[in-house]
Amino acid sequence: MEVHVTKVEEHLYLIDVETAGIKNFIASYVLKGKQAAMIETGPTSSIPNLLSGLRELNLKPEDVAYVAVSHIHLDHGGGVGTLLKHLPNAKVIVHSRGGPHLANPEKLWQRSLEALGSIAEMYGKPEAVSEERIIEARDGMTLDVGNNVRLKVLETLGHASHHLSYYETLSEGVFTGDAAGVYLSEFDVTVPTTPSLFRLDIMLASLDKLISLKPKHLYYSHFGKAHNAVGKLQTYAQQLKLWAEVVKRGMENKESLEAISKRIVESDRMIQKAEEYIKAHPVWSKTILNESVQGFIDFVGKSREIPT
Repeated sequence: MEVHVTKVEEHLYLIDVETAGIKNFIASYVLKGKQAAMIETGPTSSIPNLLSGLRELNLKPEDVAYVAVSHIHLDHGGGVGTLLKHLPNAKVIVHSRGGPHLANPEKLWQRSLEALGSIAEMYGKPEAVSEERIIEARDGMTLDVGNNVRLKVLETLGHASHHLSYYETLSEGVFTGDAAGVYLSEFDVTVPTTPSLFRLDIMLASLDKLISLKPKHLYYSHFGKAHNAVGKLQTYAQQLKLWAEVVKRGMENKESLEAISKRIVESDRMIQKAEEYIKAHPVWSKTILNESVQGFIDFVGKSREIPT
């Protein structure tokens, strides 16, 4: 199949890995210096498409020095073990809490099946990564692939307890993983991705951290490049606070998940703009107004104060 590769900057390319044939869903980014670095792999099932994209870029497998994942959820780093079989020199960059689950992914796979069911099956089972190929990243660590192409590691927790983003110094852009939500470019809106164990307070602190860098661009894993980076980060923070207030009121009224989700749609103009697209999407239809709302319910239900 023809794989969609887009030149994003002079030294940066986006490969649409087209998981299960879904376009504009999961992005893998390739940074070219003297060597190369990749950010995100997508799931195991999409690695053939990702490898086709690398061939289209005429990138030699031995030239990839780093594969950086934002976190180990299957849609972001699930394919890393499979990919590394084809990249003899690449080391994986991952949060210290995520590294053990790449080395032994069985528990990750079982939890993914429980949480996502058929979506996890669509993503495919992750393969193990040998421990000597794993670099457990520290906040502030810099990865250098030459020709002034560098990535700075940013710990951005909240979506998960092991989440990293990456600041790219040459373009002054941030690879956000899931720290800044899902970006639906055709509607120019963000939507929350806030699964169970989501922490709103920590997520907002991570957004403040990204805003303080004053980036020019955001490179979303879901999906693509966006301008007005600071504005989008600020808007996403406000959107998260709005959802939290709606959820809190709904819980006080003992409303169901379905009723609370309906209130969110009625309250959030960005969701309204993309509502039909979300409801028709093979994955977002199951996660955004279900799993993500449940993440808020779990957070608010633990009696944590909603940050203002």
